[in-house]
Formats: sequence, structure tokens, C-alpha cells
Amino acid sequence: MEQDVECPATFKPHKLPKQVREDPPNKIAERDRSRRLQRYVQKDGKCNVHHGNVRETYRYLTDLFTTLVDLKWMLNLFIFVLVYTVTWLTFGFAWWFIAYVRGDLDHLSDIDKKWIPCVENLNSFVSAFLFSIETETTIGYGYRVITDQCPEGILLLLIQSVLGSIVNAFMVGCMFVKISQPKKRAETLVFSTNAVICMRDGRLCLMFRVGDLRNSHIVEASIRAKLIKSKQTKEGEFIPLNQTDINVGYNTGDDRLFLVSPLIICHEINQGSPFWDVSRSNLHTEELEIVVILEGMVEATGMTCQARSSYVSSEIKWGYRFMPVLTLEDGFYEVDYNSFHDIYETNTPSCSAKELFGARSRLPFTWSLGSKLSQQGLQMSEQETKKSPEYQGKILQPERNGDIANVENESKV
Repeated sequence: MEQDVECPATFKPHKLPKQVREDPPNKIAERDRSRRLQRYVQKDGKCNVHHGNVRETYRYLTDLFTTLVDLKWMLNLFIFVLVYTVTWLTFGFAWWFIAYVRGDLDHLSDIDKKWIPCVENLNSFVSAFLFSIETETTIGYGYRVITDQCPEGILLLLIQSVLGSIVNAFMVGCMFVKISQPKKRAETLVFSTNAVICMRDGRLCLMFRVGDLRNSHIVEASIRAKLIKSKQTKEGEFIPLNQTDINVGYNTGDDRLFLVSPLIICHEINQGSPFWDVSRSNLHTEELEIVVILEGMVEATGMTCQARSSYVSSEIKWGYRFMPVLTLEDGFYEVDYNSFHDIYETNTPSCSAKELFGARSRLPFTWSLGSKLSQQGLQMSEQETKKSPEYQGKILQPERNGDIANVENESKV
């Protein structure tokens, strides 16, 4: 007799992310609704992301140059001074040690001057330190001079000269790159405080404005936009801060800008847009953020510059349009940056672009039906007019007049 034997199966649970372990996806959504929306990118372009629990810190040392450039100015200056000071002290101690081993310090009081030291006039650690500075910086005052009777001193001189050049190239290059970084150039690239949604050329569009405050232009400027919004897949996976591209003219080339005057960047809300189902009523309930990125090369230095900003749902104004800022003066165009952020209200449908498209798809049918009815009515009215005795009388009267004229002409002939 066969018996069913239950075999206990053991499954190794998968380690879930910390956020999912602490807060399941449904609780995450409830918690996010109850708190204020946290920005992913600040208005000034700084990313609001902090890296924690980074165990492979040795990777920062593999790219030491970039690590030094990314440091803050105070820490960078401290390292700059520290490296040079340590180098001078190290080689100063080496020069003093050579003088101590050779016995140069024991013959400082010799009157006959028969003893030839390794370095003349080197009588203490302070003088050795000064000689180290003179050697590495190639000052050469001429008071402390190395002699040809010291091969170990000649070897140390070669080593200090080579290492000093390497230290100079590394530290001066680091400071030059940090000074010439185009981060400050990005501060003169401005974005409008708000984004707007209104009609343009019969289509619902999302728009924002960008401008350059400097007279030196950004070369090869291009604009990108990303929608930052958490989503949950059909399988139940929660994806926080999911990034979706927003088309701002990539297909038509409108994303490449000639940024001489402020420009309004337009995103047409169509079927491929993430705002296809968004209406005015549910816009402010959406937890989303639009990150805009402006890139280009600085005309003066040729270095790549990037400026960033963002718009949360409360900063997207439905039914508004930007005020004009460009006016034609006597021989030139003038930009009024006082009105750069100003917007004014305009007539805009409150429905979503999807509902607007559905309503328009039904309009041609009604228009064609009405036109057919009107055409049929005109034809029927014309036929009734032609059948009326008045209309026939008007047609026969010219014929009779013509017959009478013909008879009169025949009689005259």
C-alpha cells in the first residue's frame, strides 16, 4: 500500500533591500503621501543623495587626482601646504643626516678649513631645512652649496630634483584644475522658477525657460529632461526614483540650443509622454519631479559645463504662459531679465492630453455629418426654388423678351 510521505522543503529566503524589509511597497506609498516630497535635485542643481556604507574606500585612492580635486577648498589648501612642508622636512632631515654621518657637524670650528664638507655652511637642522627648500624650489641663494667630494649628496640632489618636479606637477595641476572648474560658470545659467502647461499650436505642452546671463556664450548647448517618479511593476517590485526620459526635441533637433537669449523649452504631451494621463485636477497629487540638465562648452575655456535644476509637482503651473522678455530696440535686441520668471494665466483645457485627444477624434465626425446635412438642405432648397412658379416666371420672361426682340428685328428687315 502506497503512502504519501510529506517531504519538508526548505527555501532559502532572499535578502531584500533595507527599504523593502522595513517598509513594504504599500506602506512606502502611504508614508510618502504623509510627508513632504523630498527633492532628488535641489533648485541650485545639487543632488540630494548621500552615499553611505561604502566599504571599498580604497577605490578613492586609485584615482587620487580626482579625489583631491573633489575635496573642499579648505581641505585642499591644507593638503597642498602639508605635502610641500612634509617634502621639505623629509629632504632637510636627509641632508642633515648625511652631514651628521660624514662628521661635517664635528668640524664646524676648524680654523684651517682643511675639512671639505658635503654642503658648505650647513651647521644645523635648520640650515639643512633651508637648503632643502632652496634645492627643491631652485632658488639658489649661493650661501649653502654642495661640493664634489660628496657622492651621496649628489645622489640625494638628483632624487630631490626629480621628486620635487613630480610633486610640483601634481599639486600645481590639481590646483589649476580646481580653479578652472566650470562649476561657477553654471551659476550664470538660470532656469525659470516654475514650469507651465498650456496650449501651443493646438497641442498641450509642458514648458520651462532657460537663459544665460553672460555675454560669452555656451557652445554646443543641449538640454535634457528626466521624470523622477517611484513606480511599482506588475510583479509587485517597487522601484524608487525611477527615471523616465522627457522628449524636449531630440527627434527634431530642438534640444540643441543657440543660447544667445532666453529660450522656452517645450515638451509636447503626446501618447509617448509620461504626462499623457495627467490632468489639472490630479497634477498636484502626483509625487513627481522633473530634472532638467543643460550642458555645453564654455566659450572662454573650452571646458564642459553642466547646469541642473528641478521642478516638483507644486512648481508646475497649469494654464499659464511665460511673459515675453525680448524686445526690439534701436539696432539691437534687449532682454529684460526682470520678467524672466513671470507667467500669466491663459485659457487651457483642464482635462488631460488623452481626454483632449479623444474629444478631438470625435469632432471630425460631427463636423462631416453637419456639413452633409447642410449640403443636403441647400440642395433641397434649391430644388424647391426651381419648382416654384416665381422662379420659372423669371426664367421665361427673358426668353419672351428675346422672342419679341427677334420679331421686331425681323419686321424691320
